[in-house]
Amino acid sequence: MARVEAGVGPVAVNHYGQQPAVTLSFNLAAGASLNTALAQALAAANEVLPADVTAQLAGSAQKFQESTVTLPLLLLFTVLVIYMVLAVLYEHLGHPLTILTALPLAGFGALLVLLLADEELNIFSFVGIILLVGLVKKNGIMMIDFALTRQRAGMNAEDAIVEASLVRLRPIMMTTFAAIVATLPIAIGFGTGGEARRPLGIAVVGGLLFSQFLTLYITPTFYVSMAQFEGWLGRQRARFARPN
Repeated sequence: MARVEAGVGPVAVNHYGQQPAVTLSFNLAAGASLNTALAQALAAANEVLPADVTAQLAGSAQKFQESTVTLPLLLLFTVLVIYMVLAVLYEHLGHPLTILTALPLAGFGALLVLLLADEELNIFSFVGIILLVGLVKKNGIMMIDFALTRQRAGMNAEDAIVEASLVRLRPIMMTTFAAIVATLPIAIGFGTGGEARRPLGIAVVGGLLFSQFLTLYITPTFYVSMAQFEGWLGRQRARFARPN
């Protein structure tokens, strides 16, 4: 019925997802990013594995792969929700765009400072960019809200936004530098495990510094351009509505 022979075999057969599996672990070299290491590891595995064996990520590598998909969607949904809330608040579709003009500047500043600081774009730094959405938009809200109040009083758009920029400069600077000073300990890396949270602080500080000065020029310019576009659109509607 059977022939018994002595041999060498595995002590245990590991499974992953109800399939026999072998786990291979690796550490990152100094200065190497996880994204580059995963791409090289998967490319090497696909070259040597037979067709009936597949490679699949697990553990922290799997979490990283999932975060690269979910975090950009989270940032997109955050911006969309803020836009809808501002559109309802101001009952206007153009003013939220004016307020959100600082977001690309903040994102570019955060990525630039991360590059200069030789830090990678990981989960912590991406969370810092999402935090920038809430921190940066308050500059536009301060200016646009004041300018709209002046316009309702009879002032034209250009004079209203200039006065808003002058009056709101001090509170904008105060709130921005308060956020920068509060985030500096994280950017420097104080405390236990501070080196892991350091990209978050660097992204927030870099984005705030970069967008702070450019917002005071970009947002008023966009506001005046939007007012001119609305005026042109109103004249076109009046011309087409005029009876022949």
